Amino acid sequence: MNGFMTKPQVRKAIEEILGDILPKVDLKKVECDTIIIGGGPAGLSAAIYAARAKLNTIVLEEAICGGQAATTFHVSNYPGTDGTVSGRIITENMKSQAISFGARIDEFKEIFDIELTRNRKYIRTDDIEYFAESVIIASGANPRLLEAKGAFEAKGRGIHYCATCDGAMYQDRHVAVIGGGSAAIEEAVFLTRFASRVTIIHRRDGFRAAGTEIEAAQANPKIDFLLNKIVLEVKTEGHALSALVLQDTKTDERSELKADGAFVYIGYDPASGLFKDQVKTDPTGYIIASEDTKTSLEGVFAAGDIRTKQIRQIVTAASDGAISGIMAEKYLASKNS
Repeated sequence: MNGFMTKPQVRKAIEEILGDILPKVDLKKVECDTIIIGGGPAGLSAAIYAARAKLNTIVLEEAICGGQAATTFHVSNYPGTDGTVSGRIITENMKSQAISFGARIDEFKEIFDIELTRNRKYIRTDDIEYFAESVIIASGANPRLLEAKGAFEAKGRGIHYCATCDGAMYQDRHVAVIGGGSAAIEEAVFLTRFASRVTIIHRRDGFRAAGTEIEAAQANPKIDFLLNKIVLEVKTEGHALSALVLQDTKTDERSELKADGAFVYIGYDPASGLFKDQVKTDPTGYIIASEDTKTSLEGVFAAGDIRTKQIRQIVTAASDGAISGIMAEKYLASKNS
C-alpha cells in the first residue's frame, strides 16, 4: 500500500540479519480455543460471547482496552443509555463483563509474528507464543493523518487526533476541527467546553454527520464553519501552532486561519497490516467478511471497524463482536464433532 514496513516486519528482518547475535528469549507457550486481536467494543463483545460459551478465550490488546470508543467523551446513541454515557465507561463495563465470564485480557501485547493459515493459529508477542483453534480479528482502524505541509512535525504540538485526550489544553483559546463526519461535529461540540471559539473546516459544502448533530453544532454560539476548504500547510511558532493555510476547493484562493490548536477527523485507515498477506482484504485494506464475520480463512473471523461494512459505530462493532464470538463457538463445535 504505502511501501513502508510494519513494526513486526522490521523486527523479523532484524532477527534474520542478526541471527545468533540477538539474545535468546524463552517464550512462554499459551494454548486456548480462541484469540481475539483487539480490545475495543468489537473485541470485548466477542470475548463476552466466546467466554460465556465456555471457550478458553484470550484478548490481545497492544495498548489499554477500549479502542477509539474509550476516547469518546459521551455517546448519545448507544442503546439502553441516557445519552450521556462516556465511551470509556461502556468499554470498561464490557471488559469487566468479559472477565467475569472467564476471558483473559492481555494488554500491552504487541504482535510480532502471526500465522493464520495454519489449522492451529500461531501468534507471538515479545514474551509469549499463543496457539489457538480460532482467531477473531477486531483490530479496528486508526485515525487518518493530516497530510498538509508541517502537520506531521506538529503532531502533539498543535495538531491532535483526540479531543477527549487533549481538548483541556485549549482552555479559552481558538481551535479548529478538520472534517465533516459525525466524529468531527461531535468533538467540535465537546471542545466548546474548553475553547472560546471552535472553527469547523470541511472540504465540501455538505456534511456526512447526522442532521441532529449538525443542528447542535449550528446552534452553538462558539462554533463557526469554513466550508469548501482544505488545509495546505500547518504553521508553527516555536513549539506551538500559529496558523493553518487553507485553500478553497472551488476557487483555489488561499487564506490563513489563526488558531491555537487543530483536531483532525478525516477518516480512518484499517489496522490490517499484520494480516493483509494472509486474509483477503479490499483495495483499501479492510478485511473482507460478510455479516457472519467469516473471512477467507477457515477459523478466522473479522469484527468491528476492521471489517468491510457500510456503518461503523460502537453498536455495530459490539454486534459484530457478538456474532463473531458465536461463530467461533459454532466453528469449534463442528470441528470437534
